[in-house]
Amino acid sequence: MLESSYNEALVACSIIIAVLASYTALNMASRVSSASGRSAVLWLIGGSIAMGFGIWSMHFIGMLAFSLPIELGYDVPLTLLSLVIAIACSAFALYLVCQDTLPWSRLLSGGLLMGLGVASMHYIGMEALLMQPYIFYVPWLVGLSIAIAIVAATAALWLAFRLREETKRATFGRIGASLVMGCAIIGMHYTGMAASKFPIDSFCGAANSGIDTKWLAVLVIIVSLAVFAIALIVSMLDVRTSRLSNSLDDANNELIKLALQDNLTRIPNRVLLGDRLEQAIHRAERNNSEFAVLFLDLDGFKAINDMHGHHVGDSLLKEVANRLLINKREGDTAARLGGDEFVLLLEPSSPEISAVFAQRLIDSIEQPYETSNIPLHISTSVGIAIYPQDGKTEHELMVNADAAMYHAKKQGRNGYCFFEHGMNANVHLQMQMQQNLRQAVSRNELVLHYQPKFVAPAGPMTGLEALLRWQSPDHGFLSPDRFLPLAESSGLIVPIGNWVIEEACRQMRVWYDQGHREWSVAVNLSAVQLEHHSLVDVVREALKKHSLDPSHLVLEITETTAMRNAETSLTVLNKLSALGVSISIDDFGTGYSSLLYLKRLPANELKIDRGFITELAQDNDDEAIIQAIIALGKTLDMRIVAEGVETAEQQALLTQLGCNTLQGYLLARPAPPDALLEKIAHMTKRTESALVT
Repeated sequence: MLESSYNEALVACSIIIAVLASYTALNMASRVSSASGRSAVLWLIGGSIAMGFGIWSMHFIGMLAFSLPIELGYDVPLTLLSLVIAIACSAFALYLVCQDTLPWSRLLSGGLLMGLGVASMHYIGMEALLMQPYIFYVPWLVGLSIAIAIVAATAALWLAFRLREETKRATFGRIGASLVMGCAIIGMHYTGMAASKFPIDSFCGAANSGIDTKWLAVLVIIVSLAVFAIALIVSMLDVRTSRLSNSLDDANNELIKLALQDNLTRIPNRVLLGDRLEQAIHRAERNNSEFAVLFLDLDGFKAINDMHGHHVGDSLLKEVANRLLINKREGDTAARLGGDEFVLLLEPSSPEISAVFAQRLIDSIEQPYETSNIPLHISTSVGIAIYPQDGKTEHELMVNADAAMYHAKKQGRNGYCFFEHGMNANVHLQMQMQQNLRQAVSRNELVLHYQPKFVAPAGPMTGLEALLRWQSPDHGFLSPDRFLPLAESSGLIVPIGNWVIEEACRQMRVWYDQGHREWSVAVNLSAVQLEHHSLVDVVREALKKHSLDPSHLVLEITETTAMRNAETSLTVLNKLSALGVSISIDDFGTGYSSLLYLKRLPANELKIDRGFITELAQDNDDEAIIQAIIALGKTLDMRIVAEGVETAEQQALLTQLGCNTLQGYLLARPAPPDALLEKIAHMTKRTESALVT
């Protein structure tokens, strides 16, 4: 037999080509499996060519590394046939691994067919030498090479299927698998070469008419590397393009979510609600059915937000949204319009079902909350509009449900109300009044009238109570009961209340400079003001701005306001008292105050509610109640003020019972500052004349 030898450089190149071919094969498998439609077909064709050429080039370079003491060449048709077989085997392998599943039966049969195909490629490539006499093969080595080819093909299919996902872990797995597969392919090739024996008198029939081996090795190596590089670069670009496309899809989906979902609560927003309403209207028209729109507005949310900060308010809104989601039925839509306004679309729904559902929501929302270790309580007012009787368009339903909600607030809050025709006119009036009220301060439309307070029974005058009035260009001269509830519900009471404090201090300074240094001015505080974090600073700055001693300012709070959030009220009132201002409990006797808290409040004045004064007479129940209030106040070392004194009998009896100060129309009506002094002077002269007479 002829002695054979190997070119070590080409052997090394064949090993490198085998590993690169294996990695390219695994990479192509991942691209084919991740593609679909026409893209999958193109990747299958391109991947088969790149993968087949890689496997073939590794075998062919291994054959070029082989040399005999005779000149060698390769027949072109047989060489191309071996390449076609390699590409066909690759196409078959890629087709198998791109399937959703790869059961063992398919894996083993596929590995068998692919292994036989690779072995056929090798031995047809050997036949391209056109040796005479024919090559002698060692049977057991041929069988071993075929077995290695089948095992390597089966392993390659299994690894390609397992590592076809595009992940970082899969990339490292492919590198390790490529080394194993490359070694297996090399083992098959050189085992097959070892099985080949060439007789002494052999000669190569393709030496002169075939391909010249002198430059063929370099050409195949260059072309192979180029094919691998192109395949991998295209694959990487496709991966990046795919990732970019996925990122764009994710970003687009996120933008859609942002456009249709509320950023804070992650429930549908106004835009998505509008779309759901339109769909509900179409369905109701087709089915001749009803559905309900529930408009919810939280009661007292602004006070919580102002007092505890926006982070607490945001957490509260999230919890409210969560309770809405828990209570809603499947198919219903819960949405947030903004602020503390929510809407529920109940589809389908009747008035009876809507009423039961609204009450369930009210009961759920008023349950206690705890955010950042702060216990919170809140309620909600619900307005209900039913399609089609309360509106046939999205806009009509929303406006009418909103009108019903405002009516529920007006009725006392923490309840629900169905829309009735006529509500809209009142709501539009309220909205217009609210808009005008926002500009009332800047337009100087707000004024203070002052009602004097006198030492019982008839003087001298000891102070005044500031009473707010609104000179509205559209609505005329309005008393507080016409606009203060609107100011409180809209949150405007805080800036308006701040203006009242500042203006009262300014006017008191004017009177002080005129010589009335024994007077004090009283300002009423609302519950919203008392819970606002800026109140203490507002009072301090107003006193400082007008150089007014704190003893000339009295802050009046109602009994109900003081007890609404007793601990918070106690903290704020202690800070105000520390400034030196006086604290007066107004409308005393009408609430449900705790004597324990009353004792702890830094108040130094009690005002008896006018309701006890109106029907005051000798030996009736009102007299007994007033006696008890006076006794309680004196025990707590407080001044006692009676308001609403309108008759001489009331004046005499209250003085007899021990009231320190009297206030009412009998003594003086509220008046603007300019007219007040003249009025008081005239009243004083009349009183003195009566006493002389």
